[in-house]
Amino acid sequence: MKIEIVNSVVGIEYEVKEAGSTNVVDSNKGSGKPLEFITGMGHIIPGLEKGLEGMSAGDSGDIFVPAADAYGEYNADAVKTLPIEQFEGIDLKEGLTLYGQDEHGHTVQVTVKSFSDSDVTIDYNHPLAGKDLMFSVTIVSARAATDDEINSGIVGGHHHHGGGCCGGGHCGS
Repeated sequence: MKIEIVNSVVGIEYEVKEAGSTNVVDSNKGSGKPLEFITGMGHIIPGLEKGLEGMSAGDSGDIFVPAADAYGEYNADAVKTLPIEQFEGIDLKEGLTLYGQDEHGHTVQVTVKSFSDSDVTIDYNHPLAGKDLMFSVTIVSARAATDDEINSGIVGGHHHHGGGCCGGGHCGS
């Protein structure tokens, strides 16, 4: 079955690098656990999903995803300086990833850019914001989604725990 942009259940093995780099930023190759998702539901970054359209199980390829279709452009306004008292009990280090909640109760990921005796500068941008990405993918499986999967938005049609790359907050969203 060829992958369609909406309501295909797809399993991929992937490796992603910053375009033009040899540094792997995320991969599930060799894990034996393909990343499974339903197309058209926002489970993975839009540029990767679009690049998979028309591929079939067994296909492999490289997909270039510009920053705008990955984690967005880097937003300098998303860098904030806060009083160090808000970080009491945290062993601060530059590059440290912290998780908190925004004003709507959603989990947010921030990176410590710098700190002093009085304040901490944090970056709310995704670590891959502003970066073009190159995915090397192999389609492990591709099939039409069931009605239950379409209605629930979950592969298998029931809730399961765990995360995946490219949309769940690491590598990816």
